Order: sequence, then C-alpha cells, then structure tokens
Amino acid sequence: MEEQLQTLRQALMTADVKGAIAATQALMDANADPKTVLEEGLARGMSELGEKWKRGEVFLPEVVASAEIFKQCNEMIEPALIAGGQKEASLKVVMATVKGDLHDLGKNMVGAMMRTAGFEVHDLGKDVPADKIIEVVRDMQPEILGLSALLTTTVGQQQAVIETLKKEGLRDKVKVLVGGAPVTQEWADEIGADGFAPSAPEAVNIAQKLTS
Repeated sequence: MEEQLQTLRQALMTADVKGAIAATQALMDANADPKTVLEEGLARGMSELGEKWKRGEVFLPEVVASAEIFKQCNEMIEPALIAGGQKEASLKVVMATVKGDLHDLGKNMVGAMMRTAGFEVHDLGKDVPADKIIEVVRDMQPEILGLSALLTTTVGQQQAVIETLKKEGLRDKVKVLVGGAPVTQEWADEIGADGFAPSAPEAVNIAQKLTS
C-alpha cells in the first residue's frame, strides 16, 4: 500500500497526469481507504511539492499543473469518501483567496478535504474583495469562513475582512479560519481569527473543533 501511495505522490509531484490517475485507480481497485488515498497520497504529495516550491526547487507552473491533476484525482475518490460513512453535508463553509492574491492551490486542497469531511463548501475563488466576502457571509450565513493569502502583500486583507465583519455586525456569527504561506498562529491571534491551519488536514480538524 505504501509503495502505491508513493507512486501516486511521485506522479503528482512530477505532474504526470496519466501516472497519477493510474495510481489513484489502482489504489481504489485495491479497496484502499479513500481517506488514506486523499491524505497520505494526494494531500501529502502536494504538501511535499509546496515545500520544494518554497525552496526554489520547482517553479509555479509546475505547481499549478500538479494542482490540476490533484483536482482530477480527488474527483475520482470523492464519491467513495462521501459514500464511506461520511456525514451528510450540513455545516456551510465559505472560502476565498483574498483581494490581490491569485493563488488558490492551498485553498483548493482545503476545500476538497472539507467536502469529504461532510462540510458544504462554497468557493468564491481568488482575488475576492472584502465586500463580496461580506455579502456572501450575510446571505449564506456559513458556520466557517476560510481566508487564504499566499503573499506577504495580501495577508493584510485577512485582517481587513475581519474588521469589516465587525463593522457589519457579523463577526460573532461566523468562525474565521486563516491560512497561507506567510500566515502564522501569531498573525491569526493578532487579527482576531478563530483558527489558523498550516495544512489542509489540519484545517479540517480545526473546522470540526470550531463547529462541534
């Protein structure tokens, strides 16, 4: 099993779409736990690729290509995850990459894992202005608001959204979860976020704790 998971991770990290799809299918055919395939295969592979990107060992186009493959493979296992005893979607999560930021790899990974954990995820995309986020929170009344920022120049938008939530009287109606490469627990505490997630699996754990 571990060897098959390693094959999947390697295919994902090298943007080998055929190899990744074949490895995912082989794992599913072998009745592998779909949650393990997601966490130890897909998510771990993307996490390792992200670390390589931070070290300058790969370039952004390679990461983007792998992210697209991640989506395809996740779509293959998502039905099995949902059918495998996962609770019915009920708790709503709104996610967005903040204004000025065009990165959505991490957000997409979190969204995929949130869905398989039983959350109803509404992804607003990337470069989303604060007023749009506030409008959706007011209309949809989600339990969780996830804000992603991958640049030091855009991380301040997370604070701007939280401050706007306060002004609009919505802050106590939603739990705010923040993440992204430059984001730390200290930053989350400073801006008054309810949680900080350094990885996609941890984001799911924190969301479950915040809504329990």
